[in-house]
Amino acid sequence: MPALDRQDDVFILDIGNTENRFHPDWIASVNTLLDEVEQASGPKALVTAASGKFFSNGLDLDWLFAHAEQAGEYVGAVQDLLARVLTLPVVTVAALQGHVFAAGAMLSLAHDFRVMRGDRGYWCLPEAEIEIPFTAGMSALIQARLTPQTAHEAMTTARRYGGHDALAAAVVDRTADEDAVRRTAVEIAAAHTTKAGPTLGTIKARMYAPVLDALREKDIALG
Repeated sequence: MPALDRQDDVFILDIGNTENRFHPDWIASVNTLLDEVEQASGPKALVTAASGKFFSNGLDLDWLFAHAEQAGEYVGAVQDLLARVLTLPVVTVAALQGHVFAAGAMLSLAHDFRVMRGDRGYWCLPEAEIEIPFTAGMSALIQARLTPQTAHEAMTTARRYGGHDALAAAVVDRTADEDAVRRTAVEIAAAHTTKAGPTLGTIKARMYAPVLDALREKDIALG
C-alpha cells in the first residue's frame, strides 16, 4: 500500500512496488496521505514515486469488471483524485522509474513536473488499443497538459514513449538514470517548497478550471 516519507521539506509519496493499480483501497490510502501533506505547516513540496517495474498501470480493471455496477462511482473517485493532485497547493513532481500506463499516465500529468527514467520504461495511453474510451474529464486533463500534436498522437495511436522520446515530446520535463530518478525529482521539488500555500492552489484551480469541471462531472459517460 502507499506510504509517506519526508526528506527535509519534501514529502515523498511512495505509491507501491507492484503494478500500483487504482484499487478503491489504494485510492483511499493515497487520499489519506495527501490529507497529511496538505495539513502540514511550513514550506513543503511533494514527490510521487514508486519502485519496481511500474510507476502505475492505471485502473484496476479486474476490480472494475467484477463490480460493474459501481463503475460510475469508481471512475468518479479516480477523477476526483486526478483533480486533487492537479490542484494541490504545493509543487508536485512525479518520479517515473518504470512503466506509466493509462490512468497512471494521467496521474503523472496531474503533477506539475515529471522526471522519467531515460533508458527503460514506457509512458503510454493505451485506451485506443484496449477499446476503453477516455472520459470527458480524462480527455480534458490530457489535452491541457500536452501539446495538441502530442495529445492527438498519444490518445489516438497508443504510442509507447520511451524516456527520451517523452522528453522530446514534452510529456516529461527531465530524464535521469534509474538510480537518479527519485533524487532528481526531490531536487526539483526542494527548489520550490516556499511556493506552498493557498495562493498556489488558487493559481492551479483557475488555470485548470475547465479541466476540473470536466473531472468533477458526476454524470460520467464510460462508453
